[in-house]
Amino acid sequence: MKTLAIILPCYNEEEILPLTIRKMKTLLSGLIKARKVSPRSRICFVNDGSRDKTAEIIAAACAKNKMFCALNLSRNFGHQGAILAGMYEVCADIYVTIDADLQDNPDCINQMLEKIEEGCDIVYGVRDSRGTDTFFKRTSATLYYRLLKWLGVNIVYNHADFRMMTKRAVETLKQFPERNLFLRAIVPLLGFRSATVYYDRTARQAGETKYPLSKMMALAWNGVSNFSIVPLRMVTFLGFAICFLSLIFLCFVIYRWSVRGTIVGWASLVTIITVFSGVQLVSLGIIGEYLAKVFVEVKKRPLFIVEKKIGFDRETQDC
Repeated sequence: MKTLAIILPCYNEEEILPLTIRKMKTLLSGLIKARKVSPRSRICFVNDGSRDKTAEIIAAACAKNKMFCALNLSRNFGHQGAILAGMYEVCADIYVTIDADLQDNPDCINQMLEKIEEGCDIVYGVRDSRGTDTFFKRTSATLYYRLLKWLGVNIVYNHADFRMMTKRAVETLKQFPERNLFLRAIVPLLGFRSATVYYDRTARQAGETKYPLSKMMALAWNGVSNFSIVPLRMVTFLGFAICFLSLIFLCFVIYRWSVRGTIVGWASLVTIITVFSGVQLVSLGIIGEYLAKVFVEVKKRPLFIVEKKIGFDRETQDC
C-alpha cells in the first residue's frame, strides 16, 4: 500500500482547526482501515506564520496522535509557499493539498485515489458550480479564466489548489525553481496524465476568509504576468498604433495650417497630450511589473523556511 500525505496550509485558522482535525482524522483512519493507503500515511499541517493560536492547536493534535505532523514556517510565506513546504518536506508516495477551512470536500480524496490507481499522476479537484459565491466573485472568476485562456495560459477551469499528485509529479515539480508562484498554471506544465474530480464547494463554517479582494487581485495578476507575455506585446502594438495616429494627426495639423494659417484648439491639444501621457505611464508600469518579477527571480530567495518540525519521524522525512 502507498503512503498518503495530506497537506493542509494554515494561516490564522484557530476557529476552524478543531473541526478540521476531527474531519481529517476520521477520513484518513477510514482510508487506512479500508486498506487504500498505508498506515504510515500522515496529515501534515503547515503553519504559515499564523498570529493566533493555530500553532498551539496543531502542536496539541500532534502530541495526541502520531497520525499528525506539522511544519512551522519562520514567517508568512503565502499560501503557495506553504503548499510547497508540505510537499517538499514530507516523504510519501502520494500527496494531496487541501485548505484547512474545509470548503473543499475532503471526501473527494477517496475518488482521487481511484484515479491514481488508474494510472494518473495528477488529479485536480474542480468545483462543480459557484452557487455559494457572490455575483461579483462568480462573474469576475469566469471572466478571469476566459482572460487566461485568451492569453494562452494553460489552466484548469474552476480549479484552485485542491489536487492530488504522485511522488513522481512532485519530484518533477521541484525542477521548476520559480519564485513567483502560481501553482494552478505550473502543475499543468508537468504534462503527466491527469484527471478531474468534481465537487460542490461549501460555505466556510468558522473563521474568516484569508483571501480578501486585494490578495485575489494579486494572485490573478501573478497568473497573467508569470505565464504570458501578451501584455508586453500589447504595449508594443499600442506604441505602433499611437505612432500611426500621431502621423495622421500631424498630417491634419499641416493641412489646417496650410489652409488657414493658424491652428486653434488648445483644449484638444492638451487633451491629446494628457491621454498619451497616461498611456505611456501605464505601459511603463506593465514593463516595470515584469522587471520586478525578473528582479525577484534573480535573487533566488528560498520559497519557505521551516522553523520547526513537529511529529516527524524517520519515515516521515526520509525518502
